[in-house]
Amino acid sequence: MYVITGITGKVGGAVAEALLAARQPVRAVVRDAAKGATWAAKGCEVAQAAMEDAAALTRAFQGATAVFVLLPPNFDPEPGYAATRTIIEAVATALAAAQPQRVVSLSTIGADAPHDNLLSQHTLSERRLAALGLPITFLRPGWFMENAAWDAPAARETGVLHSHLQPLDHPFPMVATWDVGRTAARLLQETWAGLRVVDLEGPARVSPNDLAQAFAQALGRPVTAVAVPRPTWEAQFRAQGMRHPGPRMRMLDGFNEGWIEFRDAGSHALKGVTSLDQVIAALVAGVSGQ
Repeated sequence: MYVITGITGKVGGAVAEALLAARQPVRAVVRDAAKGATWAAKGCEVAQAAMEDAAALTRAFQGATAVFVLLPPNFDPEPGYAATRTIIEAVATALAAAQPQRVVSLSTIGADAPHDNLLSQHTLSERRLAALGLPITFLRPGWFMENAAWDAPAARETGVLHSHLQPLDHPFPMVATWDVGRTAARLLQETWAGLRVVDLEGPARVSPNDLAQAFAQALGRPVTAVAVPRPTWEAQFRAQGMRHPGPRMRMLDGFNEGWIEFRDAGSHALKGVTSLDQVIAALVAGVSGQ
């Protein structure tokens, strides 16, 4: 039995779809039972558990061949990451009790970064789960190409892509969520001992200028990338409703300054097959309602 947390999101859903396509049994872990109906209709078992509930997670993980762990994203965490630490401890407690044969945990590029930033939540998770002594793989993907969904309306309406990733011609490691899910599904079906770290990026690195060009191609109109000045970030993020923008800003600094990167600059990273153009075309189709 393959137990999937985060199944209602893009990556978790892709993991489950790939496993079902391989005719593997899947148990969907959902917070809201109603959201499990879609997966039940596809033949999955459904277990209801909040990610903070160690007892419910233990029941969900019982009898698992492998568990896919996906922390709920927290883009505006309180100082000290208290909410994330609570979830990490619940997951670790449940894994220790259920003792699945193996675990694949979705981590991120930058989980080993030298400075505190938004991705440090995954540093905490890796450290805690590694201490369990289970066979565990930390899958560290690059920046999700689908993050460009935030840029789609402005690209369509104004022809401008406002980029916090800079310089505009610098290529960054990015990957499609479908490739992340498919890779995680494959890793779950492998057998290994001890701890593994697997890096993953797309078929080619992507600059903000590349993103703008992909939008231009998909929209059939010129799109230009424009750098958002660093001194304006905090006011902008607070205006968007963030209370603690510091970790997000430091994450962006890490990409821009080069201290968020794969261990060997990606030379041994697995490569996905989904192109930037494919992802942006799908995003534009969704935004335009086509």
